[in-house]
Amino acid sequence: MKLLSYFRGEAFQRGVHPPSCKLTASTRIRRLPFAPKVTVPLSQHIGRVPRPIVRVGQEVVRGEPIAKSDEWLSVPHHAPVTGVVEFIGLRPGVRGPWVESIVIRAHPGASQEDLWGRPRDLADATGGDILQAIWDSGMVGLGGAAFPTHAKLTVPKQAKVHTLVVNGCECEPYLTCDHRVMVEQADALVTGIRYAMRATGAVRSIVGIEDNKPDAVVAIREAIARCGRIPEGEVYAELVPTKYPQGSEKMLVMALFGVEIPAGDLPVSLGMVVNNVGTLAALGKLLPAGRGLIERVVTITGPGVAKPGDYIVPLGTPLRFVLDYAGAPGAESRQVILGGPMMGQAAASLDVPITKGMSGVLVMRGDELAWREHQKTYPCIKCAECVESCPMGLNPSQLGMLAAKREYDLMGSDYHLGECFECGCCSYVCPSNIPLVQQFRIAKQILREKAISK
Repeated sequence: MKLLSYFRGEAFQRGVHPPSCKLTASTRIRRLPFAPKVTVPLSQHIGRVPRPIVRVGQEVVRGEPIAKSDEWLSVPHHAPVTGVVEFIGLRPGVRGPWVESIVIRAHPGASQEDLWGRPRDLADATGGDILQAIWDSGMVGLGGAAFPTHAKLTVPKQAKVHTLVVNGCECEPYLTCDHRVMVEQADALVTGIRYAMRATGAVRSIVGIEDNKPDAVVAIREAIARCGRIPEGEVYAELVPTKYPQGSEKMLVMALFGVEIPAGDLPVSLGMVVNNVGTLAALGKLLPAGRGLIERVVTITGPGVAKPGDYIVPLGTPLRFVLDYAGAPGAESRQVILGGPMMGQAAASLDVPITKGMSGVLVMRGDELAWREHQKTYPCIKCAECVESCPMGLNPSQLGMLAAKREYDLMGSDYHLGECFECGCCSYVCPSNIPLVQQFRIAKQILREKAISK
């Protein structure tokens, strides 16, 4: 397979330019206090739910394994706090339905330092050893997809990977957690990149960063220089034009190399694996220490937040506790979005916990959303704005009309609904205010249920 030896650094076709609203881009990462109770959902990732290995009343220490994964597309979970297991059962989930969870009551006098872990010497570790260590850590993609990282870094036998593409774009408005990780944890990121290169067999790695984050590029290049020439290969940090949705792996590969990932294929078909900067930075810290993922950096921001910033939050911390600390009291009467404004989803309850895939919490004030309450949806006027903005080259207008008629099978077979990754560009530009992305999500869910029933 040919290794592309140049970096294109040009924007992909179509897309949009929403206001960036990066309110916290220059604020250092801070640590959030520990909540009195944490709730660890067992379904925080794509794949089979792991089984609990603790019982009610059992004492656990911070970092101790509390759920074990027995299947490949599953990951273990670890205790985010030192305390006692108070409950194992159903609790409200981020997506709405209640999910199997483990509730831990934190010991008030505990120092909450990491007490579980066995340091590893990974200098001579094989790719298989690295993959097993990643699996043991419970790591999933921290960019939002929550796909098990060990599975994503496992290269199929018939494929060969030459390039690890590291996604540092963070094109979603308001979110800055990846930006701050690149600036403040660049050494850990380069270490994580080395592990991922060894696991995949890649001979080079390119960190793609949007050109509105020059300080991140400088920090990573300095960290690369400190490491010198690493045994796994070459590591680069490259700028790409700022445009939404640059963070999609297909768009990033197009911007860096000018090649298109074929419809229905993954980047591995071109000899590439794409991973998020937050994921690899976390691996750079966790793997040498032999620890599991028990906290992550989350952007808490928006006009309704008095103390916006990027916070290190223990997993399982109640959303209500997070917002109270960040200065967003009375958030029930406001719009709370989990993630960013383009691809995030509204929080149905403030009783849900922070999970591994939650990169941000956005709080809008009621007066800023009042205009939406009076905005109506009108028929499609065939303006083609959605077609011009769709980065995948789909016809959102036609898909929307088919969805209105419940022609879901036709959407999937003839109009490539599966290629839509729900970036929201079509809804953003639609002058008729048609909720296209929501229609597509419903259609996809119905098609998945049909496939399962067959």
